[in-house]
Formats: sequence, structure tokens, C-alpha cells
Amino acid sequence: MKKMLIILVAVMILAGVYIFKDANQNDRHSSLLDEDSFVLIAHRGASAIAPEHTLASYQMAMDMDADFIEIDLQMTKDGVLVAFHDDTVDRTTDGSGKVAEMALADLKKLDAGSWFNAENPDRVKDEYIGIGVPTLEEIFTAFGDRTNYYIETKQPDKNDGMEENLMELLDQYGLLEESLPEGKVIIQSFSADSLKAIHKLDDEIPLIQLTDDLEQEIPSPETFELYREYAVGIGVGYRNADEAYIAAAKEAGLLVHLFVVDELAEGEKLKSWGANGIFTNDIEAVGSLK
Repeated sequence: MKKMLIILVAVMILAGVYIFKDANQNDRHSSLLDEDSFVLIAHRGASAIAPEHTLASYQMAMDMDADFIEIDLQMTKDGVLVAFHDDTVDRTTDGSGKVAEMALADLKKLDAGSWFNAENPDRVKDEYIGIGVPTLEEIFTAFGDRTNYYIETKQPDKNDGMEENLMELLDQYGLLEESLPEGKVIIQSFSADSLKAIHKLDDEIPLIQLTDDLEQEIPSPETFELYREYAVGIGVGYRNADEAYIAAAKEAGLLVHLFVVDELAEGEKLKSWGANGIFTNDIEAVGSLK
């Protein structure tokens, strides 16, 4: 009887631990879009440590406890959404040409990892050799709802149907479910038209309006109010956003996410100014900000 009582107590303690852990996790997710939040967004994955926009890079960012993995979205000639930053494949593969002019089958033949080994001799891994360009669907298949996604529509004006295709995939993989924490998926773009198109398709999904690096002055209250019509926040180059800029945006009811910060001291300063998060290539270097 005594032994059974001990076992019962142990089970109750373990259950309490899991409940407490889940509650904390839910609190953390619910705070991703709070006005006092501060999140770490893995820019192109853990791109200082692994080849950008590859499954390896995303997995490493997740292992390092990034709040989001960031995905730049391009569309192939045959209408498939892929994770790729540049307009052309020249910089990060062994091929050449524009992503939009390549069929997925041709894109899949490219080596998207060896360049990283060549440029980062201190981080070489054999597994990066021959690593491929992932489709958005492959990313969702690999990670499901185990991570949070921060997705950018690239060149949407040249890729008709990008927004619709994106929303269809999000729905197909259950990433728009109301049961998921707010902020499971965030979509950003420099294109206000692209964001407004997404807002029409789903007015619940959080949107971030990216601003041009050349914008040095604080936008007018009227501009901030225009952003508020469809977006929950803005993405700004960190060199262009001082404490006054951040305060003005937050006063207008917008979150402020800054790019791209790879030094801990800089991140600490921006956090103290009230920034709501930073994009970083080096999640390892700034991880202590969480």
C-alpha cells in the first residue's frame, strides 16, 4: 500500500511538471506578438553556421531555440514555392540563372551547400555537400507545427498567385488552425500590395510591413496608420531605427522587428530601446537575449 502511494505521488508530481511546462510554453507562444515581446528570428535559418535556406539551417536554428525560422519565398517557372533569397541561384549554388526562369526539377539538381564550406572553413561539414534547395512544402513536411514561421514574399509583382499558393499550403498543413498560438506564422514583405492581398485572403494572419533601408526618418503618424490597416508591425534595418523611431512606431500600435543583428551588444541595446525582436544570422551569438 505504501509503495502504491509513493508511485501515485510520483505520477502526480510528473503530471504537474508537464502541465507547468505546457503552460509556460503556451504563455511564451501567446507573448510572441505582445507589445512587450522580444523574439529572435533566425534569418534564413542559422545562416552564419549552416548554408542559408536549407533544411539543415532551419533545423539548427530550431535546435538553438530561435523563436522563428525566416523563409524567403521565391516561385519557380512551374509555379512551385521554394526557399531562396536571391533572384538568381549564382551566389549560393553551383548553377546560374534566375529562380523564376527555372523549373523545380532543374533547381533540384543544384548543390546549395558546397559554397558554404568553401567560404567558411571553420564550419565545414560533409553533409552540406550536395544539399538541395527546399520547397516550402518540404519545409512544412519536415517541421510541421514544431516551429514558428516568418515568411517573406519576394518579387510578388513578378510571381502571380504567390499569395494564394502560400495560403493554400499553410491551410493544407494545418498552420492556420485557430487552436494554434497566435504568431505561429507571420508573413512579411516590402510589397504593401502583397500584404494587402494576403490580408484579404485571411485577415487574422499577422503581417509585417518591411521598410526600405534608405528610409532614415521616422515615418509620419499617417504612414504608421496606413500600415496599421493591414499589418501588426514593421521590419526595419537596425541602423535606421533609433530609440525615438522605435518609440514612435510602438506608440502607433506597431511591433518593431529589426534586421539584421549579429552582435550581442547591439542586440542588448536595441532590446533596451523597446524593440520587439531582431533578425539574426548568428542565433548562437545573440541567444542569451531571450
